[in-house]
Amino acid sequence: MTKTTAYAPQCVSLGPGDPNLLTLGALRILQEADVIFCPATIRESSVTSRARDIILAVGIEESKLRLFHVPMSKDRSKAMVAYAEVAGEIFQAVQKGLRTAFVAEGDSCFYSSVHYISDILLEHHGLSATHTAGVPAFIACGSLAGIHIVKQDEPLSVYPSNVTPEQIEKDLSEHKTVVLMKVSQQQQTLQALLQNRPDLSWHYFENVGVSGKEYYTTDKSIIAEREVPYFSILILRNE
Repeated sequence: MTKTTAYAPQCVSLGPGDPNLLTLGALRILQEADVIFCPATIRESSVTSRARDIILAVGIEESKLRLFHVPMSKDRSKAMVAYAEVAGEIFQAVQKGLRTAFVAEGDSCFYSSVHYISDILLEHHGLSATHTAGVPAFIACGSLAGIHIVKQDEPLSVYPSNVTPEQIEKDLSEHKTVVLMKVSQQQQTLQALLQNRPDLSWHYFENVGVSGKEYYTTDKSIIAEREVPYFSILILRNE
């Protein structure tokens, strides 16, 4: 009887949205995988997945994909149940000898919820996933705008949510560049800064890396009035 070979699961970082920012290493893993688990927003009438769009754009067969839904809520209990279910499916695929990958937008080790799948695989199934690096969204922002995000020995602060204007003021007083992720969840902080710090260098981005949806402005009056989507980033500098 032939013994089944167990391949380590691969966590593949896809970058912020532009298929051209996928690394050669990530592309090779996706091409060689037998099954690819891919996060999606699944509703009764629609299924959307930026990760799926990236994968299909680089020529990967859709038949390899296994979409999974992660509930988007500040209550992360339902999301953790979803991650556990996916980790169980990944474990079963690996046990069958399938080359198995699961993917994350941006970089899987930088504010990525998909990393919880890797944690569960190790803690509950004894499987250690390998990780392939990707381009974080705020790095892609710097390329889009042609700005030097940090120079020489300048420090950097990155906030995913819940930062106060006072904390940002402290960072700026220490000559830090400040990156706000998910600006839509930080509207009060955004409005306070617009009122109190118009002197800053403002760089506002939406949907970086997504063809036809990218948006970039330094105009504070536009930022103040704009309806801010989930995939938004603000870079603040003292200049």
